[in-house]
Amino acid sequence: MSVSKFLRLFAHVQMLPILESGEETLVGGQAVMEGVMMRAPHSYCVAVRKPNGEIAMEEMPVQRPSEKHSYFKWPVLRGLGVLGQAMMLGMKALQFSANAALDDGSEEAKPISSTMMTVQALFSVLFFIVMYKLIPLKLTDMLAHWVPALKNQILFNAVDGVIRLSIFLGFLTLLSRTKDIRRVFEYHGAEHKVVFNFEARTPVTLENAQKFVTFHPRCGTSFMFVIMLISMLVYMLIPVQSFAAKLAIRIVFLPVIAGVSYELIRFAAKRQGSILNLLTAPGLWTQRITTQPPSDDEVEIAIQALKGAMALEEKQGGELVIA
Repeated sequence: MSVSKFLRLFAHVQMLPILESGEETLVGGQAVMEGVMMRAPHSYCVAVRKPNGEIAMEEMPVQRPSEKHSYFKWPVLRGLGVLGQAMMLGMKALQFSANAALDDGSEEAKPISSTMMTVQALFSVLFFIVMYKLIPLKLTDMLAHWVPALKNQILFNAVDGVIRLSIFLGFLTLLSRTKDIRRVFEYHGAEHKVVFNFEARTPVTLENAQKFVTFHPRCGTSFMFVIMLISMLVYMLIPVQSFAAKLAIRIVFLPVIAGVSYELIRFAAKRQGSILNLLTAPGLWTQRITTQPPSDDEVEIAIQALKGAMALEEKQGGELVIA
């Protein structure tokens, strides 16, 4: 794989947590390279526009984590199960979309293997830890040597959190300026419009879907924002002093923070108007970066993915049907 192809795929892998949405009991989706993946409770379908204009599709049945293991029904743990499955399906969808979107018919277009996707996943985890855990902590630690007041535990972690958020927003803004990722953000907008259309119980059509906004409260962008806000509060409550200990808790507590954040997003999405909606508000604002107005062709791809997921859901005896 060429360096440019590796970096292009890496950028898409980095966007997976931001683009992912949905949970066990709801229809959700995710933007991928030149396409959209849609999920129902027991089905999955990804639709991708190939370079020649054809639509490539892949679908398969999926089982809820809570149906495999009963402990994934418990609060916090259910979030880890759902998020873990979402990331695995997201990687699978991205692999399919990359192979379809980059297939120009030439002999040089070699398919992306599962091994390469595994390498990408491991590299992305390392990048996440360095970018959002190590660098903010190191910068805050350096500032604390110059500004003694920052050695206060609350102030230290508040500054650490602000730096983390700044890096997150800066990274998103930088990537959004690239043609490839902007296209993904357009498909992200298409996915949100079609999900809104479905949730409104109106016929899912191009005309109806385009009437909806691209900002959805049940979105990976909002989830990432909530994780960062909750993590700031958690770190303030854990009295550790050494740099190594601070870095360790930022890694060890990440699953717990993710599980709690999932519960808060889930609660806020089901109870519009509650005070917890304040937590998702920054994520909705940030979706002005991570979602862009989609073209009709992009919305059609999202509709095809939803139709594929719903058709498979019906075959398996599901009750979700496109209006």
